[in-house]
Amino acid sequence: MNYTSRVHRLRFCLFDEYLHVPMTSLGNMQPGYIFESKNTQYTMRSGEEESSSFSMKTSGALLVLLCCCLAETQLRGETISENDITRQGHYGEAETRENEVMGAAQRTEAAATASTQQTCQPDIHTVLREMSALMVEQRVELRYTKTQMEAMETRLRASESKADTLETRLRASESKAETLATRLRVSEKTVKEQRVDLRQTEARLTDRLTASERLVERLQSENEAQTVNLNLTVSQVEELRREREERRVSFSASLVTSGDETFGPFSRPTTLVYRHVFTNTGNAYNPNTGVFTAPVRGVYHFSVFVYGNGHASTRSAVSLHRNEEHVVIAYSNQPSHGYSSSNGASLLLEVGDVVYVKLWPNSWVHDSYIHHTTFSGHLLFPM
Repeated sequence: MNYTSRVHRLRFCLFDEYLHVPMTSLGNMQPGYIFESKNTQYTMRSGEEESSSFSMKTSGALLVLLCCCLAETQLRGETISENDITRQGHYGEAETRENEVMGAAQRTEAAATASTQQTCQPDIHTVLREMSALMVEQRVELRYTKTQMEAMETRLRASESKADTLETRLRASESKAETLATRLRVSEKTVKEQRVDLRQTEARLTDRLTASERLVERLQSENEAQTVNLNLTVSQVEELRREREERRVSFSASLVTSGDETFGPFSRPTTLVYRHVFTNTGNAYNPNTGVFTAPVRGVYHFSVFVYGNGHASTRSAVSLHRNEEHVVIAYSNQPSHGYSSSNGASLLLEVGDVVYVKLWPNSWVHDSYIHHTTFSGHLLFPM
């Protein structure tokens, strides 16, 4: 006979021995049902009191069975074999727990049977106290374990929440990294394009710089040539200006500035000094000496006008001279009243030639603020 069959048999024998009631009929007992053991009779009371009393007795019987099971285990050191545990592990969790309870009950029945066969029976109350203390310890340990499990569950939830947060942040970081990678690729592409454009621009600028340098060199050459031409032009301009200034030669003057004055007669030829100058362009005429000096080689035209008073023995005569050479004369003579005469000539003069007017001997001329007697000359053209 195996262990399970033996335990079932001991369980039914125990209930028959102590309660005289089949174990299967405990749940169907009605108030007033009488059962007895070998030594005592038990009557089920009616109402709530009888039901409570029966429940307490039933609980006590179950506690007795558990205590006997523990005592029998301590005495014999009997354990459930590994094969039974392996066979019981194939059932579901509920069946496993039921089998454990049934195994405990069977061990209790076996212990009870063994106890009836032995002469000394353990103290029920002592076992119950020990079982109560053990149950209290188990409850404390159960509450402590439950508290630890709740704390661990809370920490697990927090860890899961933190893991979700980290996962979300990781996904955000990955998304950001992908965005940055995309932007980096775009930036690299842009940089490559800009490098190509920069090389092309540099090549174009180099070509333009080379062309500009060539143009600058050509312009410098042209500038140097133009500078030479400009210098020549400046020289020519200066020469032309000088020639122009030299060509601007003209003068005209009379003998007196104001009042009336008669010059002569003198015993020998005398140079007349025309002090009142009308114009003297080129400053070729000297009003202090009455002499004109040619500044440039060219053809000049000169003219003289003479005014005199009539007199039987005195005449009015002046002559034009070039370098002590007589050229022309202006002459007049009458016994009364005033008179005038004039003459002129065009002369080719060299630079430094002089022209002036002389009063003939035993002659006179008259001049006043209205300027009767004048000497004039100007350059017709240079040669």
